[in-house]
Amino acid sequence: MEASPLTQQARPSFQPKISRLYEELFVDESYISHTDGFWNEFFLLKPDKASLHRRLETVSAEDLLHYQHETQQLFLLAIQRLKRFQAPSDEVALDTLTVFLSGVLAKRYINPSSDIINVLAGLDEVDSVFADFANAIEILIRTGRSLGIRQKAIEVAISFTSGAYQTSLISYFTHRDLFPSLMKYIQDSDDSRRSFEPFLLLGLLANYNKFEYRNPYRTRLDDFVNESIIQKMIHGFGKSCAISRNQYTTILEDLPEGWNLNTALTYIGLGILAPIKAISPSAPLEVTKEQFAGLPGPQTAVLLGAYDFAHANKLFCYNLLSCPAESKTLETPHSAFLSFTSYILHHAYRSARASLYGLLNLSILRIIVEDQVLCKRICTDESLMQVRLCRQRQPFLPPSTSARPAAAQILDITIDTINHNLHKRLDVDLYVASINLVHRILCGILHASIRLKYHWSLLWQSLLALLRFLTSYASDLSTMTFDINALLTPLLRTITLTISTGNSFLPDPATYDDLIYKLVENGAILTRFQKSYNLLSSSQRSPITSTTSESSNLVTILISVSSHYTKILDAEALKGQVTKNLSPYEVSKIIRKGYETLDVPSAEGLDRWERWREGDEKSLLKKVGRCAVEDGKSFVRSL
Repeated sequence: MEASPLTQQARPSFQPKISRLYEELFVDESYISHTDGFWNEFFLLKPDKASLHRRLETVSAEDLLHYQHETQQLFLLAIQRLKRFQAPSDEVALDTLTVFLSGVLAKRYINPSSDIINVLAGLDEVDSVFADFANAIEILIRTGRSLGIRQKAIEVAISFTSGAYQTSLISYFTHRDLFPSLMKYIQDSDDSRRSFEPFLLLGLLANYNKFEYRNPYRTRLDDFVNESIIQKMIHGFGKSCAISRNQYTTILEDLPEGWNLNTALTYIGLGILAPIKAISPSAPLEVTKEQFAGLPGPQTAVLLGAYDFAHANKLFCYNLLSCPAESKTLETPHSAFLSFTSYILHHAYRSARASLYGLLNLSILRIIVEDQVLCKRICTDESLMQVRLCRQRQPFLPPSTSARPAAAQILDITIDTINHNLHKRLDVDLYVASINLVHRILCGILHASIRLKYHWSLLWQSLLALLRFLTSYASDLSTMTFDINALLTPLLRTITLTISTGNSFLPDPATYDDLIYKLVENGAILTRFQKSYNLLSSSQRSPITSTTSESSNLVTILISVSSHYTKILDAEALKGQVTKNLSPYEVSKIIRKGYETLDVPSAEGLDRWERWREGDEKSLLKKVGRCAVEDGKSFVRSL
């Protein structure tokens, strides 16, 4: 039986012509150079980025070296199109170079620098070709015919910088200073979101070999004082933080439930009368874990530029704290940054990448807190703000519906970090950074004579919970490769500081009473902690543990305070004046009675600290730099 002529026939598939041109690249018959007509057509047709990326994936590093005549020709002709500044070939060349450089530089070469030079330019022409490339990119960023073209030039620079980061080729972008062009692009941009790409590129360039030689971009950051451009960058940075934060809330919405009929009826014990609320479907637990482990996204690499600016430029720090929101519907950049910091630290244990970026955010906050003027600002009502803090796992932070000083928000972030990253394989660096930040905030409000309103009880609980964890897993932690003493000393110093000076910065006597009560409650833990880490008194300590002398003195002070009140309780019990189960009033009465005879041993330097020094954190910053480079590559692939 013949097929009906009305039967629908399969449609023929059409391949874009540019894709066919890509297939003609890097083939064995290509020892004969392509004609001028081929290249003219190549740079006139609209690029198919996905098709070019697939083509490059099929070619190995050895093949690229074999076809170096063709790769050199493509790179050189693309640069020539850039230098002509004519549409549409300049835009086609930029799109092509973004993918081409990403694919070529991602290959594993035996001798990366020399092999990449051979693939792209040849040893004889390397200086002239790459100098022309850097000049063309700089001119396009500064004076390109449209903001779109200028942005594409920045994307090419990101592709080249992230791909060639482990080679000497980045020096062409240090000799040809891109900083003025990037700043002019930000100044001319019509949307603060356009500052993301230049901010990312600046972070990569400013960190290139910065510990090996004087990086010119670091000098530029030091001297930059154009406040309008800084504010545009900060607004763009805040939007990037909000986008990264929203990736977490897309997986699991965690806004606290507001006051409504359901909560009101439940509160008065009539929850059975509350209307049934539809339960939204949620992803399986394993899927959710996998999604969280993949965060934060590659756009997080912008944090590297924010760190460099914060470290080098106090004007940037001031504007980060003071920039208002662009509209009433948006949060301030500082609020978005703190919110993202809360989420990334809440999930820091899920990946080394999240932990590194979390540490970088804590470093930015530490730099701000260590500035006396800025620290005073974040501790007072000058910095009142609302911040969306992470509440995706118990124990939850208490919901806050009113604006609070930034210092209170930062303390909440550190509490959440301490509570949600406790594992046998403890991330000591993360905990040291968190405790150091708490210590510096306490010193700041102490020196400024500020009585900060805050739920201090949660801070005491978290610090002592960490101490109990360290006591319970002392045998495991002592055998790890890290130095656990790096955490013990700042933790004990912070607790001792609150005991010795708490009356000077806590808002009321009851808060200080609560601290003393919690310390007495953990008296037995303190004794076990002292024995577990061999933090004996100076007369009992062996010479081997002499490096822990400060920790030994501090834990001895805490034990003496606890013992003082334990003796009072025992004496009152013998007199029959207290029962086994004390009421809060009786506890407060005994604690205040103990003040009369309490003598806290002196400990010098509790309120002193060492200022942030990059040289001390070289290992961390190099790891973050490598992480940002990989994220830069991922960002380019997503374009």
